[in-house]
Amino acid sequence: MSEVQTKEINKKTVNTTQVKAFGAQASDADLKEMQIERREPTSDDVHIKITYCGVCHSDIHQVRNDWKNSVYPVVPGHEIVGEVTEVGQNVKNFKKGDLVGVGCMVDSCQTCDSCKNDLEQYCENGATLTYNSENKHLQDRHTYGGYSQSIVVNKEFVLKVPGNLDTKAVAPLLCAGITTFSPLNHWKIKKGDKVGVIGLGGLGHMGIKFAHAMGAHTVMITTSPEKAKDAKRLGADEVLISKDEEAMEEQAGSFDFLLNTVPVGHDLNPYVSLLKIDGTMVLVGALEPVEINGLGLIFGRKRIAGSAIGGIKETQEMLDFCGKHDIVSDIEMIDMKNINDAYKRVVDGDVKYRFVIDMASLS
Repeated sequence: MSEVQTKEINKKTVNTTQVKAFGAQASDADLKEMQIERREPTSDDVHIKITYCGVCHSDIHQVRNDWKNSVYPVVPGHEIVGEVTEVGQNVKNFKKGDLVGVGCMVDSCQTCDSCKNDLEQYCENGATLTYNSENKHLQDRHTYGGYSQSIVVNKEFVLKVPGNLDTKAVAPLLCAGITTFSPLNHWKIKKGDKVGVIGLGGLGHMGIKFAHAMGAHTVMITTSPEKAKDAKRLGADEVLISKDEEAMEEQAGSFDFLLNTVPVGHDLNPYVSLLKIDGTMVLVGALEPVEINGLGLIFGRKRIAGSAIGGIKETQEMLDFCGKHDIVSDIEMIDMKNINDAYKRVVDGDVKYRFVIDMASLS
């Protein structure tokens, strides 16, 4: 770290420190080492030394400006696990040495109805995302994520990590975990329910683990027969091949709930036919147009819904649930220097099921 710098922000003095990070300067550029500014902790802040950071497909979308909203340089990473090194005077729930996590958000307005109802992810004034969001503390800056040595986060957005879990495999829970846990939790999945998880990837493998732990009869729904063995290892009771029309017909009208993790636009109609009357399919992956015929919804009073991560309270509930049931993500560890190759492998589907960066390799 370099010497502390001082900046005049909104008539307040804000001290900043330079830290090492990995990021991209343009949509067609590789990620490289760089220096970024972090604010010195305020009275409400927690300073965290980052030990592990997961690699999410969203990181790649932001780096490559696939969603046309990237601001460069982009320093990705919103699946952060680390150790508290300093806390502000108003911080009571964390202390130096605590094992903590930071997910997709680092702030929100805290005053709107969504925030008051522990739904910060739907903040009506816009949540501050962990990276590529407006930085409320440093003027003319945007937020930088977890591909860095450290991060400073408001105490309300820091999470306690259960000590019994494999720390490095906790990181993807902060995005992939809560993204799949939240809809299962919200729709109150329970023992005896029949739940289908569509797509076996970073999200899908967590969906299987959670649905199984909640007591549901869990069915992995995939286009790939070769994924059947791994799906059962993860906790699936059975596997349904969606390209097998006869098998799909046999299971029509039998599912209480479908968790659709497919990350691209696709035809929803074959899956709608699997739902019981009043059944629900929740989309957590596709941010692109999907195909749907209203007839399949109307005759059966079926629902298609969407879900985005979870609020801080629910994310802590998810971590506690993982601690109770010994649930973590299946991961492959990488060093920071291998991140560009890892991105290529994610795009090619060549990872089971999430990459996690050993941040000691950045130092």
